[in-house]
Amino acid sequence: MKATATSFQKGQSGNPSGRPSGFRNRATLALEQILDGEGEEITRRAIELAKDGDPQALRTCLDRLMPVRKDRPVIFELPTVEKPEDLPKATNALLQAVAAGDLTPSEASDLGKALDVHMKAIETAEIVARLERLETGEQ
Repeated sequence: MKATATSFQKGQSGNPSGRPSGFRNRATLALEQILDGEGEEITRRAIELAKDGDPQALRTCLDRLMPVRKDRPVIFELPTVEKPEDLPKATNALLQAVAAGDLTPSEASDLGKALDVHMKAIETAEIVARLERLETGEQ
């Protein structure tokens, strides 16, 4: 495909005269000015409210102390997948683990995607082996 004058060029911004890198908007700057010097007092007050049982303050403090993890290691025994015929055993194990509550549906989905990539690698290796056998005249 040939690049035209109107298409985006690699490494070039769509708006070269746009907002400079690192530029902060007025609202952010104004908020920083308001909080400047007050941050420690506000933090102390939020902690006091949390200690007094304010659920919103408690949640805010806990979110800062221990943010929600995006990922976690999944301990799950997946059957070995070495050939396409092994895939149904692996997907069945995923389904059973979700049904039993050992895996969340999103964890099973992520593992299923990894299985898909693994299966494509197996299939590619098989195709390469077949081509090599054809090129050398083996059967």
